[in-house]
Amino acid sequence: MPQQSLLIRDVPVRERPRERLLTEGARALSNQEILAILLRTGTKQESVLQLAQRLLTAFDGISMLKEAAIEELCLVKGIGQAKAVELAAAVELGRRLHSLQPDERYVIRSPEDVANYVMEDMRFLLQEHFDCLYLNTKNQVLHRKTIFIGSLNASIVHPREVFKEALRRSAASVVCLHNHPSGDPTPSREDIDVTKRLHEAGKVLGIEVLDHVIIGDRRYISLKEKGHLN
Repeated sequence: MPQQSLLIRDVPVRERPRERLLTEGARALSNQEILAILLRTGTKQESVLQLAQRLLTAFDGISMLKEAAIEELCLVKGIGQAKAVELAAAVELGRRLHSLQPDERYVIRSPEDVANYVMEDMRFLLQEHFDCLYLNTKNQVLHRKTIFIGSLNASIVHPREVFKEALRRSAASVVCLHNHPSGDPTPSREDIDVTKRLHEAGKVLGIEVLDHVIIGDRRYISLKEKGHLN
């Protein structure tokens, strides 16, 4: 008697791969569930979860799957060229991330390094963007995040939002930066107040605010160099 196909809609919502990823995170998923998310759909005869498991079985797990050519993937029933290409792209992305060396990360040694890193991104923006660079112990950039868009105000740019990401990334220090759409990087009273507030919060948390750099049009000003982080 043929095995009855289990459709993804028959799986309880909380146990479906996408929903589990959203609620529990990607690390909680099995290889079968991650593959199911990449494949997106199954066939008329089987669910995407069943297709994912059959794919793993065909290649004796992910160690062999990562070496599979497009043509080999297409030999598995239910895997067309589009699915094979998407799988190959996901494998290659994982390979590149794995091979990324820490010394390839951008290093911040000075306000000039900060300006060089963000100038072309920020000098043409029509609104103020308040960004943070999160650094490791070697001053390498781990992550960049836009915290706020709009006119800078000490009550709006809250330390909680800045340092929540720092804690999440296990950052050793933070560089704050924002642009002045006018092109003039001269700091305002609000700029200075925000800087001091974040600097004090960082001291409490043990995460140093190294600098607050204001980006203008091909010009910048470091509030550390101006003495506002002492």
